[in-house]
This record gives sequence, structure tokens and C-alpha cells, in this order.
Amino acid sequence: MPIPLTTVEEFARHAHATQTDKAGRPYTEHLAAVAAHVTTHGGDDHQIAAAWLHDAVEDGAVTREWLEEADLSRRTKDIILALTKRAGEPPEAYAARVLATPGALLVKAADLAHNSDPERAAALDPATRERLRRKYAHMRGLLGLPEA
Repeated sequence: MPIPLTTVEEFARHAHATQTDKAGRPYTEHLAAVAAHVTTHGGDDHQIAAAWLHDAVEDGAVTREWLEEADLSRRTKDIILALTKRAGEPPEAYAARVLATPGALLVKAADLAHNSDPERAAALDPATRERLRRKYAHMRGLLGLPEA
């Protein structure tokens, strides 16, 4: 692993420092939860680094160019890019890319697990909670993951 995980975590916390989630919580809480899930479910350093940065390109915290130049392993970069949604991309294509990228499924499963957490969802309005519940259930089905 070219960059120590502590440095990746510090960078991710800084890059997302001003962002909040749909419930208004600091976005870094989500990143920490995803990284912790990946860690406790046997993820390696490449997957843990990707967990910290899984939304960095998609959320505009970094550019694809920055990612390509970053001192991260190719495996970490590939996982991050696999998890980066593309404009107009159907969920089926996104899921296929995640499934085709070694190591990406564990990170996405961790992301979905935290996004589906009942405590987190309880802070959302009912319409948003239901829309996201259906969205995450659909993605879990496409990825062959069990219900939350």
C-alpha cells in the first residue's frame, strides 16, 4: 500500500469536511462506518482505503485526474472507480461493474449496509426513507446481497 491508511483517512476527512449526508450529519461519519465495516468483514488495506474514498470522485471531493495521479494502489483506484456512479448510468450497468471489479463488492456492501441503517433512515422524511429503501433493496438484489 503506497500511502498509509491513516493518511488516506486524514485526506478523506479533509476532502469531505464540509459535506453532510441526507440527514444533515457530517459525511465523514458515513466514510468511517463504511471503512469500519470493510475492516471487520476481512477487507484488506486496498479495500479499506477505497472505503474511505469511495465517494470522493462522485461527490467532487477529488477529480478522476487526481485519483489517477494519487499514490494509491491500482487495486484501490479500480475499486473507487467501480463505485463511482456515472451520469445516466442504469443501476444494472453500475452493479455489473462493481461485480466485475475485484474487491469492490465488499466496499459496496458496506456502503449499502450503512445507508440502510434503520437509525440513520429514521432521521429522513418518510418519502425519502421509502425511496432510498427501495433503491438500496434493488441494488442489493442486483449485487446478490441479502436483504438488510
